[in-house]
Amino acid sequence: MVQIPKTPAALSPAPRSVPTSADVARLAGVSRATVSYVLNNTSAVRISEPTRRRVHEAAKELGYVPHAAARSLRAGHSRMVLMPAPTVPVGLLYSQFMAELQWALSRLDYTVVQHGSVGLHGDEAARAWAELRPVAVLVPGAGLGPQGVAVLKRSGARAVLTLGPERVEGAHALLLDHVSVGHHAGTHLYGRGRRRIGVVVPEEPGLEAFSRPRLEGVRRALLDTDATVTELPLAYSEESAAKVAAGWRALGLDAVFTYNDEYAMLLMRALQDEGIRIPEDTAVIGADDLMIGRLLRPRLSTVHIQLPSGRDLAELVDCAVRDPSAVPGTHELLGASVVHRDST
Repeated sequence: MVQIPKTPAALSPAPRSVPTSADVARLAGVSRATVSYVLNNTSAVRISEPTRRRVHEAAKELGYVPHAAARSLRAGHSRMVLMPAPTVPVGLLYSQFMAELQWALSRLDYTVVQHGSVGLHGDEAARAWAELRPVAVLVPGAGLGPQGVAVLKRSGARAVLTLGPERVEGAHALLLDHVSVGHHAGTHLYGRGRRRIGVVVPEEPGLEAFSRPRLEGVRRALLDTDATVTELPLAYSEESAAKVAAGWRALGLDAVFTYNDEYAMLLMRALQDEGIRIPEDTAVIGADDLMIGRLLRPRLSTVHIQLPSGRDLAELVDCAVRDPSAVPGTHELLGASVVHRDST
């Protein structure tokens, strides 16, 4: 039997002590109070730019990071803005908007945390968000009720904002008028002489909050006219699009509003594979005005959606945080206009 000699275990290096604000103050040649003012972006105290630079350089050299929990205790609230992760495929336009908003909030010294509350809904989800003690909660979509808003405020949230089609009692409402999007699409198609109009309604769960108002907008645009509206359930898959396209001639439609540009791309290709000419046989209009619509052939007509800048919305969040006693307001965020191209 061969014996393997035991070798002494290598000694692990002694753990380095965690740098403190006192260490930063010594290295920068300033007081601990000055370090706190600089690293917490305190605007009430004027500090020269060279001093600020020395403090930041010292903190970087030492690897010092302010303690968020301690800062929250001193301020009486955190600087965390919680944004529940969307549970539905919201699309490229909305994703870009949310990314811009997060960047703008970080510029105002907020920490943005996206919370994935899988399996939790409504007031139950609100209790999970409240455990993190955010200073503000920005809730996309529907589902939060007045009781959930109350739970968040009792836990210390100074502002609750909802981003969706309806307002919620106790919360600032950032309204997205998707009825207007459908209304613009329907009006455009009718003005182009189309009278038998289909409207794509995505089958993906959770998109009803967007698709149903858009369908309603088309119906309102064509009310008391000689046009008809046909609802077209469509899953976001080639198989589903091919099935719809195979029965297209039997439907007798001469136009379609495809909910958005991504569904337009899917359905247009399936229709063209069936020999349906666009726009000669069927006019097609999407929504969101994505780059992909300009690359399709024929180029896609679309409803351009004008969202506010992330900076404007971040300032709205900041105002709500600084004045938590203000009466919750309602803000219309979504403007719409048609971009006419070759597909109609």
